[in-house]
Amino acid sequence: MPLGRSARLDRLPFTRKHGKILTGSGLGWALDAMDVGLISFILAALPAVWNVTPAEKGWIASLGFVGMALGATLGGLLADRFGRRSIFALTLLVYGIATGASALVGGVAALLVLRFFVGLGLGAELPVASTYVSEFAPARNRGRIIVWLEAFWAVGWTASALIGYFVIPNVPEGWRWAFAIGAVPAIYALIVRWGLPESPRWLERKGRTAEAERIVRDFEASAGVESPTEAAEPTAVVAVASSLRERLAALFSPEFRVRTTALWVVWFCVNFAYYGAFIWIPSILVAAGFDLVRSFGFTLIITLAQLPGYAVAAWLIEVWGRRTTLSVFLVGSAVSAMLFGTATTVPMIIATGMALSFFNLGAWGALYAVSPEMYPTSMRATGSGWAAGVGRIASIIAPILVPVILANAGAPTLFVIFAIAFAIAAVATWGLVDRSGAALDER
Repeated sequence: MPLGRSARLDRLPFTRKHGKILTGSGLGWALDAMDVGLISFILAALPAVWNVTPAEKGWIASLGFVGMALGATLGGLLADRFGRRSIFALTLLVYGIATGASALVGGVAALLVLRFFVGLGLGAELPVASTYVSEFAPARNRGRIIVWLEAFWAVGWTASALIGYFVIPNVPEGWRWAFAIGAVPAIYALIVRWGLPESPRWLERKGRTAEAERIVRDFEASAGVESPTEAAEPTAVVAVASSLRERLAALFSPEFRVRTTALWVVWFCVNFAYYGAFIWIPSILVAAGFDLVRSFGFTLIITLAQLPGYAVAAWLIEVWGRRTTLSVFLVGSAVSAMLFGTATTVPMIIATGMALSFFNLGAWGALYAVSPEMYPTSMRATGSGWAAGVGRIASIIAPILVPVILANAGAPTLFVIFAIAFAIAAVATWGLVDRSGAALDER
């Protein structure tokens, strides 16, 4: 009996075509990270330009996350309706243009508006990209591939740290040049749109079997695997949801309500702690008495620890499984946050900051790997997108609360709060379903 198209994809080894999917999506991911990272450095530099208050800085960060929350929920719904590839390209285009336009603003109000549109594109792109790549990845190493996709975030954040260190403090109106560099995704979006195939799983679910068959055969040829002479007709699998209303209702149906609740809690807590900490670390270091260049240098060193964090998570996720890997990295994040909040010497600041970066970004990799696996094809992008959208609510709140907590309780208390958020997320992880090595649900 001939294999179905999804099973044929799952049996393949990792090929150059998989590498193209991973790299093409990952570069978009890196450019996203560069934008998020740049705003943390720009926020530290803006007081010398516009005399912005800490509250205004918080709103500049948070308006981007308001856009992300809306973008994540809409992006998933649109990707389930219109396809992964087209929405992926559109999101890159939206936020790339808005970032480039930010280089021309003359005041806080215009920057706030543009940060919303930057967030709109950015928030939609991330869950769509992880869903897209997961639907091409072979079952036996799907988790590892998604962690490596997330590892491109470290590449982008490192690029933003380099721009922050070399450009913003040393070039006249360096913050404007930083925004201009962030416009690169607008160009890259066109490459993505025409250079990558649509997900065959999505195409088959939409009845476009000829297109799906052609793409699967291309991947088999790339792997040196002989395609069947006669393609298997798709098994009559009833979709869990086929309309917008049904997709949203299914998130809390008896089958999915526990995993949806657990996933939303993890996303909320991780977003709160991550963005609360990393958006503000350069500003916190400046407030602690380090000059702009030195604080940016420390942040660059801390950022470099992200890559080994992803590498270890990518290895462990197929050895320990999704839930264990995610929970261990979240516990490590909690401990690191508490230590960073009490660090007073330069070696301790760097060491604990690197530990926080290592564990937190490893946890992010595992979270993006597990999220698309929680739902079947007919609602996969919707489920991932809404989880990300709920998480973005926390990323809206965190930048506004951070200056208030710093002013009234200090950095040690702030990082204890972040540690508690990581700990709650570690517990919630055990409400998820671990599909390590299993085929994706095609309903």
